[in-house]
Amino acid sequence: MKLKNQDIIIVGIQPWDTKIGSNCKNIALEFAKNNRVLYVNYPLDRKTKFRHKNDPAIKKRIGIVKNGIQEIVEIQENFWNLYPAIIIESIGSLKINFLFDLINRLNNWRIAHEIKKAIKKLNFKNYLIFNDSDMFRSFYLKEFLKPKLYIYYTRDNLIAFDYWKTQGRRMEPKIMQKADLVVANSVYLAEIARKYNLDSYYVGQGCDVKNFDKSIITSHPADILAINKPIIGYIGVLTSIRLDIQVLTHIAKALPEISLVLIGPEDEKFKSSELHQLKNVFFLGNKPENEVPTYVNHFDVAINPQELNETTIGNYPRKIDEYLALGKPVVATKTLAMSVFNDYTYLAENKEEYVKNILTALQENSPEKEKLRENFAKNHTWEANVKEIENAINSSKSTNQFN
Repeated sequence: MKLKNQDIIIVGIQPWDTKIGSNCKNIALEFAKNNRVLYVNYPLDRKTKFRHKNDPAIKKRIGIVKNGIQEIVEIQENFWNLYPAIIIESIGSLKINFLFDLINRLNNWRIAHEIKKAIKKLNFKNYLIFNDSDMFRSFYLKEFLKPKLYIYYTRDNLIAFDYWKTQGRRMEPKIMQKADLVVANSVYLAEIARKYNLDSYYVGQGCDVKNFDKSIITSHPADILAINKPIIGYIGVLTSIRLDIQVLTHIAKALPEISLVLIGPEDEKFKSSELHQLKNVFFLGNKPENEVPTYVNHFDVAINPQELNETTIGNYPRKIDEYLALGKPVVATKTLAMSVFNDYTYLAENKEEYVKNILTALQENSPEKEKLRENFAKNHTWEANVKEIENAINSSKSTNQFN
């Protein structure tokens, strides 16, 4: 069964006008190639209106609410973005369950009412809902909108974050239970979902790696050219909640002949870490997104020394695809989510294994291995990701509703 000529409503935790990358936006664009899509921005809540009233995106929403007329923007043919003309209550930190449920139901009803008006204008019929991890604001949309199929998409262990902790531990299992099926971008998250809904599937992760292609890279930044090889590198936000500083320090001390290059903005723990005192560690600062491939291209081994905690353990590490797309040997922390990369990376369980695997990676690398890595990463397209979502629908016991 194909995801073709369908009407799809997308709700989630990131609006279309977000300034950061979003899985949901990429999936929406892929859906829109063969279907009609309505992408719903989550509505303005009272706390956000007060705290961020000077933000241009919030100002736009305040104006729409004042006018009382929702805005439907055509992004491209058969693809629309809805700005709801409502304000909802801010209840994320509310600890009283029955009161949270009461107000949340009212919030959902308001949102559903706005969506109903939009789908009437667009003449959406027999639609499905794709919910990108919105466990609160979209909790009752299955009941209020009665889609033919309700899909819940999990891509982060959100209940590890403060905003979702209070009520998320109770609400996310419930929304997974009521969904017709759950799809996850990591093996770890799919296993969690399967505890609550047997129709839960790992669908992988889409990536856009077209810029991570050695054949199109012509720039050679002076700051990395000045560093002695071999270069063991990491590029991304340098934050202690996601990266293990002890592993990085051990690598630099155990392998004084290598250069450890760290690229990205630092949090306070990184700024004050011992790494800054080591002569073979180089902090190159933050780089524009379009320059990232040119720096990775100069790594001899790329690493992802993940700090294992509730926040990180289930994440699909998109940066691994970017490293592999350039053919780089990769040493990363062993997790269930990393199991899909078993044949193309070196996985470490401790700091000693990091050192051992880095040395092995340097010794074993070859043009043939680089080509295998490149081909593997380039298969992880958004088109392939949506195909896996389609396969999950076909495997689900709810498929008979989808016609």
